[in-house]
Amino acid sequence: MVLSMNKRETLLNLVNGTQPMPYVPAAFFLHFAPEHHAGPAAIEKHLEFFRRTGMDLLKIQYEQGTPDGPTLARPEDWAAVPVCDAAWFEPTIRVVEGLVKAAQGEALVILTLYSPFMWAKHFASVETLTAHLEENPAAVQRGLEIITANVLTLVRACQQVGVDGFYASTQGGEAGRFGAHTDFFERYIKPTDLAVWEAIKGGVFNVLHVCDYERPYADLTPFLDYPGHVVNCSLLVGARTLTPGEVSTMFRRPFMGGLERKGLLATGTPAEVQAEVARVLAAAPARFILAADCTVPSETPWANLHAAIDAAHEYRR
Repeated sequence: MVLSMNKRETLLNLVNGTQPMPYVPAAFFLHFAPEHHAGPAAIEKHLEFFRRTGMDLLKIQYEQGTPDGPTLARPEDWAAVPVCDAAWFEPTIRVVEGLVKAAQGEALVILTLYSPFMWAKHFASVETLTAHLEENPAAVQRGLEIITANVLTLVRACQQVGVDGFYASTQGGEAGRFGAHTDFFERYIKPTDLAVWEAIKGGVFNVLHVCDYERPYADLTPFLDYPGHVVNCSLLVGARTLTPGEVSTMFRRPFMGGLERKGLLATGTPAEVQAEVARVLAAAPARFILAADCTVPSETPWANLHAAIDAAHEYRR
């Protein structure tokens, strides 16, 4: 198919709303094997995946992990969470820089950005975090401030090498995440998210990803005031299955999603995938990006993703 706009122009047009969409853009993401997590191998694998599937957005997976942390036996121990400078993030920065140079002329290049809460879970269990917030919230907040500063260090370094934006994930607001403490997300977690968004909101293209990888959501309203050019989330919220149009209206921005990461994308044939894409697109709004609700399983056949993307590009209402 010959596209009238390049991929970069198409997505910028989608968020700016200046022209009719020439086709339905699409993108899917998965984690590569460890040997493709850093250096030239990571750059080459991201490019191979982007070009072989034909997707419209190059999203860089964050694979560096978190540094080793202290044993957080007491709330006061959160003050000892390690500080990460730009040198610590060097492996990720070099991958971002390489992909910006290689692909930015043809597509938007963004980086997966895990929220401070998602980082905090690598230093202590959510049960420990909850107990410590009950006992001494000020002490835990000091640790969350350090973690937030680490995320901002990564953001600034990637902005300096020219990244277009971020796929910014949030967790912590899921149903029952903090047990009976239904206010903990709003009081302690959301402010760290918004501090990160303040630093990235001037980017060219940012995706708000409301991540249900671990737990489902009963309500999406806590995220309606988050920035982001598009929103990506599961359509299953509480007892309801929303439509892409309902999510787009709710967030007042384009929706990115429509397919379940563990559904036909991962288990079906290319023909079954294309039939499912046609079903989703028949009810999708005009400004929409076909995608999964989160990262698809690593073993998902690339042929299935290519089939989904082809079906989106060829679809006409």
